[in-house]
Amino acid sequence: MTDKKIKVFIVDDHDMFRQGVKTLLNTTNRIEVVGEAINGKDFLEKFTHHDPDVILMDIAMPEIDGIEATALAREKNPDLKVLALTMFGEEKYYYQMIQQGIKGFVLKSSGISELLKAIETVAEGNNYFSNELLVKLIQNVAITNHSEHPLLTPREQEVLKWIALGYSNEEIAEKLHVSAATIRTHRTNLLHKTGCKNSASLVMWAIKNKIIDLDE
Repeated sequence: MTDKKIKVFIVDDHDMFRQGVKTLLNTTNRIEVVGEAINGKDFLEKFTHHDPDVILMDIAMPEIDGIEATALAREKNPDLKVLALTMFGEEKYYYQMIQQGIKGFVLKSSGISELLKAIETVAEGNNYFSNELLVKLIQNVAITNHSEHPLLTPREQEVLKWIALGYSNEEIAEKLHVSAATIRTHRTNLLHKTGCKNSASLVMWAIKNKIIDLDE
C-alpha cells in the first residue's frame, strides 16, 4: 500500500452504527471517510461525487437495499469495490450479493483491526471474508473431511481452499512451492470449471459443495 489514504463510503441505515464506524475509521491514518448514505437510494444519488476506493455496504435497508444498490452502482462503474457489512442470519442474501460483484463480507460485530484489514484487502483488489463468517457458513452445510469433488483435481481443490481463506496468488504460490503464474492458471481453470464469475463466488461455491474445511 502507498501512503495515500483509502477513500471509504459508508452505506447503512442505522445512524449510530454508521457514525460509530465513521469515527473509528477517521481516527486511523490509513482511511478517509469521504461520504455516507442512509440507504441504497441515498447512496446512488451521492457516490459518483466522491470517487471512493471502497464502499461499505449494508445489506438490509429500506427503499433500495444493498443488493440492488450494488447492482445499479456497478452498472455505472463496474470497477467499484464493494465490501458488504453483515450480521449472522443474513446468509440467505450472500449469493445475491456475490452475483452483483461484491468483493467480500465483514461482520458488523468485527473489531476495528479486522475492519481495517478487510478494507485494505479489498482496496488492493483482493477478496475478503471474515474468518468467523466462513466458519459459520461451513458449519451450516455440515462440512466433513471427505470433501473431494469429481470436477476438480486435488491440486485445484488445494488452491481453492487457500483462495477461500483470502490468500493472494503470490502467497499461495509460496505455500505450494510453485510460481504465481501457475496459481493464476489454476484460478482461471477453477472459474471455468465451476462457472463462477469471480473469487468471491468461488468461495461460496466451495462452501456449498463442501470443498473446504477450515479445520484441516
